[in-house]
Amino acid sequence: MSQMTSTQSSETDFNLLEDADDADNHNSAATSTHLSLQVQLDEQYLGLRIDQVAATVWSEFSREKLKQWMKEGHLLVDGQTVKPKFRCEGTELLTLDVELEQQTSSQPENIPLDIIYEDDDILVVNKPVGMVVHPGAGNPTGTLVNAILYHCPKSNELSRAGLVHRIDKDTSGLLVVAKTLEAQFSLSKQLGDKSVYRVYDLITYGNIIAGGTIDEPIKRHPIDRIKMTVLPGGKDAVTHYNVKERFQHFTRVQARLETGRTHQIRVHFTYIGHGLIGDPVYMSRVRVPAGASERLTVMLKGFRRQALHAAQLGLVHPRTQEEMLFEAPLPEDFTELLTVLREEDAAY
Repeated sequence: MSQMTSTQSSETDFNLLEDADDADNHNSAATSTHLSLQVQLDEQYLGLRIDQVAATVWSEFSREKLKQWMKEGHLLVDGQTVKPKFRCEGTELLTLDVELEQQTSSQPENIPLDIIYEDDDILVVNKPVGMVVHPGAGNPTGTLVNAILYHCPKSNELSRAGLVHRIDKDTSGLLVVAKTLEAQFSLSKQLGDKSVYRVYDLITYGNIIAGGTIDEPIKRHPIDRIKMTVLPGGKDAVTHYNVKERFQHFTRVQARLETGRTHQIRVHFTYIGHGLIGDPVYMSRVRVPAGASERLTVMLKGFRRQALHAAQLGLVHPRTQEEMLFEAPLPEDFTELLTVLREEDAAY
């Protein structure tokens, strides 16, 4: 998840201009975005390298891209060009003035999107199970980024096509996408200061008696690099939860993220002994309760993805400052699993 860090004494001024090119060679009215940003630093940046500082205050761009702009004279410190290793005193004025070029090599693909909400600034989508968010090794196409680039062509000027957070391939539910750089900065800042409201539905093994908070740090597993785990020295991770529905051997839970670490909900609930049904990474095997009906047995063995759905997303609109709350209905497989669990309990 991309985050923009700022303080009350650090100010960012935006000036975005849509410049029409002459396009003599293409006979079209192509447009590009001229970006002009300023940030006044404060004492928290004292002694830090300028490339590190720039990557913090303008986190929507990669550190390498910012270093390139520094070398090309697009990123100035107190009106002067400096080298990336320049050490800040905490009083500098940073100015970024650049013409945005394409930020991604991914190709647009005409992939249908389940759009919950859209305006000129943001796009809220309900991601289906099985769709990868970002292209990567083994998934160069067919991703949400490919679909966004087709739906919003100007998104190719934004890092990650405007995505400011992600959910796992086999987690369904809500994601917000910025359609402008101003919106991307605003949404990233909201994620950074933990003001975005994110609520998930999940179904765990075992009986959870009451709600609570899991406040345990998460970091990459030292041996199994595919996994994350709770370990001292990890990044702060906080999950609030309450019980929505109890079954004989399972619990339906509503969890609210305060932070957004990789696999956070899956790791936290495994840590407290209540792993998610179907989780292929954190549950080593399917657990079928003694005396389970054939239908429940088949359902549990056939549910091959974590029972996790991003159900609610709340944010402040980047332009209007309106508080907005979006909801996505449970996907069919999740609903069917709940039906079987309810029928099993009724029969018992």
